[in-house]
Amino acid sequence: MPGSQPSPRDVPSIKCVVWDLDDTLWRGTLLDGDDPVLAPETREIVRGLDDRGILQSVASRNDHDTAWAKLTAFALDEFFLYPQIRWADKSESIRVIADRLGIGLDTVAFVDDQAFERDEVHDLLPSVLTIDAADVGGLLDIPRMRPRFITAESRIRRKMYVADNLRNRLEDEFPGTRQEFLATLGMCVTIRAAGEPDLRRAEELTIRANQLNTTGRPYSYEELTALTKSPDHLLLVAGLEDRYGTSGTVGLALIDRGSGGWLIRLFITSCRVVSRGVGGIMLTHILRSARSRGVGLRAEFIHNDRNRMMYMTYKFHGFREIAGDGATVLLEHDLENIRAYPRGVTVRS
Repeated sequence: MPGSQPSPRDVPSIKCVVWDLDDTLWRGTLLDGDDPVLAPETREIVRGLDDRGILQSVASRNDHDTAWAKLTAFALDEFFLYPQIRWADKSESIRVIADRLGIGLDTVAFVDDQAFERDEVHDLLPSVLTIDAADVGGLLDIPRMRPRFITAESRIRRKMYVADNLRNRLEDEFPGTRQEFLATLGMCVTIRAAGEPDLRRAEELTIRANQLNTTGRPYSYEELTALTKSPDHLLLVAGLEDRYGTSGTVGLALIDRGSGGWLIRLFITSCRVVSRGVGGIMLTHILRSARSRGVGLRAEFIHNDRNRMMYMTYKFHGFREIAGDGATVLLEHDLENIRAYPRGVTVRS
């Protein structure tokens, strides 16, 4: 299906589709007095994207209350996160949506019937995939919107983001520190060796997690399956729950278990839970495990323009850089000073 940018295999999957409203999501223009009509296939596309775990939002120049009432009448309001229905440039609205979702602009697609709106977004946000509303019938066939697997997390991703939004609002209203607020959540982190049921989600994490990923390398289901069967490797996954519900599987670590010690080959956490410290909890678990087995621990890190936060996570937890070759560096931990788990968090392993 045509768009304004190509979709090479090395570009990330689409995580969010941002819709214009008038003559795009629906037929008709609200402020011209039209009574908009929703095409049956549009509803199926919205639901299909949601089933795949692709988030959706709105960037529309419209009266907010009138437009939202129409979305509610169409029973579509629940599908759109952080909608930007306001008199602002579409590029600015898309920036806000991506920022609030915690995703990169190169994982966003924008659908609009107006060429000048698509051009404005393309010029200012060239990494956003822009799509003509006339081509919306082929939306579900775009390769970047066709995940190989639809996991349990995919089907409830939107609901998990809604729960995250609630947590964020409660934190904003909380009178104490972030650490004190997190202690009220009753968080339970489960860390375990990955089994076959985990591998589809594990592949999805390596593909979707572009920012909180220590190497940026994706791993296929077949590769991950082989790694779980290898005595020289340990593949760990982490799940998170709290009093507001499950966040699903949100962390992944691949460890090479060689005769000279352990090497963290890959370490990923979901951007949805970055503020809840799951990455640090996983590192503490790995550090304790290495120390209890009397093996040394190193970590490989490959710098890119998006994953500096993961490098700082290693540094914050006591890793030091011992070698480097361009973007690739090797870090090591002396296993003497290991940070404690955060107060109020239960860790099961």
